[in-house]
Amino acid sequence: MSNSATSAKRDHSAQLGGPIQSCIERKLQAALVPAHLQVINESHSHNVPKGSETHFKVVAVSSMFEGKALLARHRLVNGLLSEELEAGVHALSIVAKTASEWEKAEGVVPPSPACRGGSQK
Repeated sequence: MSNSATSAKRDHSAQLGGPIQSCIERKLQAALVPAHLQVINESHSHNVPKGSETHFKVVAVSSMFEGKALLARHRLVNGLLSEELEAGVHALSIVAKTASEWEKAEGVVPPSPACRGGSQK
């Protein structure tokens, strides 16, 4: 695969990733072989210290999702990231689509809900 094809698969619209984000990217890339993958650290939108890696959004487009219900897709991603979820990743928003669903959505990803303040309610 050429470098341009690889870069087309990975769109990092967020800042360069830290170690947890990089680990999430590697695991999902290896297991899902996605046509499109974004791992977005949304921790800065929450009541956590600067530089935290606790809240992520994953956008994955993969043939591995073909024929799977939404819940099964989410379970697959959660299973792949079980170590990270047990070790400090507090929130994981998942957008898991097939190539045809991604094309139909025109690559538009819904925004994450606003932080409700956690313990600051």
